[in-house]
Formats: sequence, C-alpha cells, structure tokens
Amino acid sequence: MSFNTGLSGIRAASSDLNITGNNIANAGTVGFKGSRAEFGDVYAASILGTGRNAVGSGVLLGNVAQQFTQGNINYTENSLDLAINGNGFFVTSEQGALSYTRAGYFGTDREGFITSNTGARLQGFGVNAVSGLINQGVQTDLRVDTRSADPRATTGVNSTINLNSTNVQPAPWAAAFDNPPTGVEPLVAARATFDPADSSTYNSSTSVNVFDSLGNPHTLTKYFVKTGPADNGGTNWDMYTLIDGEAFDPAPIELNFNERGQLQTEQPLTRPNPADPADPALERVPAINGWPPKDANGQPNGAEAPVSFAINLTGTTQFASGFAVTAVSQDGFTTGELAGLSIDDQGLLVARYTNGQTRTQGQVVLATFANQQGLTPLGNTGWAQSSASGEPVVGAPRSGTLGAIQSGALEQSNVDLSEQLINLIIAQRNYQANAKTIQTADAVTQTIINLR
Repeated sequence: MSFNTGLSGIRAASSDLNITGNNIANAGTVGFKGSRAEFGDVYAASILGTGRNAVGSGVLLGNVAQQFTQGNINYTENSLDLAINGNGFFVTSEQGALSYTRAGYFGTDREGFITSNTGARLQGFGVNAVSGLINQGVQTDLRVDTRSADPRATTGVNSTINLNSTNVQPAPWAAAFDNPPTGVEPLVAARATFDPADSSTYNSSTSVNVFDSLGNPHTLTKYFVKTGPADNGGTNWDMYTLIDGEAFDPAPIELNFNERGQLQTEQPLTRPNPADPADPALERVPAINGWPPKDANGQPNGAEAPVSFAINLTGTTQFASGFAVTAVSQDGFTTGELAGLSIDDQGLLVARYTNGQTRTQGQVVLATFANQQGLTPLGNTGWAQSSASGEPVVGAPRSGTLGAIQSGALEQSNVDLSEQLINLIIAQRNYQANAKTIQTADAVTQTIINLR
C-alpha cells in the first residue's frame, strides 16, 4: 500500500514538474497560456462504499487546466501584428480546418492572404464589391487587395473665401466702363478687359486641382473682379473660371454681397443655359459646363467629355480684410497605389493609397467559447473546438463580450516566472518526499523479511 501511495505521489510530482517546466519554457512564447496541475486524492472503495476510517491510496492528476488570463501587450512596428485586449481568439483556417489562437503573428503570402506564421489564413468578414460595406456574418479568408485605386472625376468644388471690401475696381475695368468704345455697352466693354495674364485686370485669384475621369489633374483657377455697387446697396464682383489657363466659357458669374458682407448669390453657382442664354425659362447649368479635358499639348486626352460640375462658395464673405481662402475641397482624385494598411480596434482592415484615399478591405473576426478550458491544445499556441468547449461564438471585435484589436502589437505569454520558479521548488520537494515514502516502506519491508 505504501509503495503504491508513494509511487502515485512521484507520478503526480513528476507531472507537476513537467507542467511547470513547460510554462517556464514558453515564458517568451507570444500568445501562450500557462497551465496548472489539478490533483485529486484516491481512496480504495468497495461496492458499498468506503469506511469512515478509510486510508487514502495516493493521488492522481485530475486535470491540466490552462489559464486564459490576459498577457502583457508589447508594441511592434508591424501593422499586421495583432493583439487582443480582452476576451476572444483569432480564427484561422488551414485547408478548411479551423483553429483558434491568441498569437497575432500575421503577414501576407504571395497571393495576398493574411496568414499566421504557420501559414494558416486569418478569418474575417469580407466586403461587398458593389456597396463597399462589410458582409456581416459571412466568414472568409482575409485578403489584401494590392490593385490600384480607381480615379474619380471631380463633381464639385467647395470654397470659402473672403474678398477684400476695400479693393477698388481694376483700372482697365473702370476706364473701359467710363469710356466704352462707340456702340458698345459699358459693362461689355469693361468685362472685355479681363486678361488672366495681366494681374492689373483683376483683384485676386485662387487655384485648386480638379480631376477628369482618367485621374488626370487639371488646374481650376477662379479670378475675382470688383465691379462696383449693387442695386441693393451691397457690392458686386465678377468671377471668371479657367481650367489649365483656358477660358472655355468666357462669361463671368456675378457675385452679389449685401451691406453686411454676406454673399447673396444662390449656391451652388450656375450659368444661363447656353442653348439660349437670354431665355429665363430654360434651366440654368452648373458653373463649369461643357469643359473638354485636354492633354499638355491641348489635344483631347481620352477622358469623358464634355464635363460639368458645380462650384459652391457657401460662407464666402466680403469684409474689410485681406483676400483669403479659408477652406477649399473637391471630391475628385487620381489613381492611387497601395501605400499601407491599418487595422483599428474593431478589426477593420483599411488600405491607404498614394492619392490620399482609404478603402475598407475586410474585418477581422474573433471567437469565444462557453468553456475555454474545454478547448483542445494543438501546439503552436493554437486550440481546436471540442465537445467540452461548446460551439464558437464569432463576431466583430468590441461586440458582445469580445475584446478589442490592438494593431502593431503582440500579446505576450501570461506566465509569471517568479511564481513558476516557486512551483518548481514545491514540486521538487514533493517528489523527494514521495521518494522518501517509498524508501521508508522498503526499509520496513526489509525488517519484516529479516525476522527470524
């Protein structure tokens, strides 16, 4: 009896040493979760149960329980290194076999799939090709699309400007208005003096890049000419628009300000219909109407033509301060090459392009289980679902009980080396003590054998 009891103790202590040694060996393994030995005592029992004074028969290893506590998060310089802050596991697939891990070593393979350091593909929600929205609930292999971002033609330009109210009419404009050629209306004569190459014929100007359907940039320049008092007591200005220096529509758009310096002209700006400019019944057209995109040689460049788009000056003022552009934007852009990737705390995979645009390419998913202790270890810091763990609950990070994603970081092992070294000493003492039990039982047995 004593031999069996001591032997069971040695086996238990040996298991404890193995478990503790494994924890120590993996103290630097990313995503590793330490284990502990859970023991139970043993009693010999008959069909009718044990007696009240039964003597124990030793010990057995009841369970090796992994501790799924949070490990420290260390930051790296790789945007595809991922850590989970909170509950959940990354889902990976290797030829259809799913596994679950906390180790966030990820990169891309030659096909662009995001893979772990063992080659398993990271799982996530894909993106609808038409709407660009995440396909919630449809799990797939996450893949980085390295194709160029398509260009988009400009459809609108927004500017907020202050025109200096202390400006006077340009000298050529005033002279032509006061002394027009015979038979020419003063306003027509004055407007004919505008010359973008002669800064004396306008008060101020500003430029912004716009794009055609092929992504070619073109320079839109707005010129402002103060024309004098308005009928309502405010001030009028003429605005001329040129693209790449070409005045494809030479007629200006009139801007009217009230006495408080506020722009009264309806936005976005429009022009009379070119079909019959004098007919007010015809619907007006956008400020840029009928522009033919051209190349550097002045020839059609193959982009969609003619082009029309709006100009909006909402918020523009005429105050007694210098000319200033306080805000400008336009919605077109050129072709963009992939410049980088980022993953936010909700697992959204966002691609950045050289044209300043971004595009969501997918969303990392996490999984959790009713009983994490029931997962089956696979090695390489991976686990598999089992009947004891229950079915995985898969969802987006930060939803339900799932934790958040930390990009550019790795979760370290949760092993506490100081604690493990103490456990090592305890296991060693237990081993030695159980060996002493066997040694003592052997001495007693020898005494009995040696009786005469």
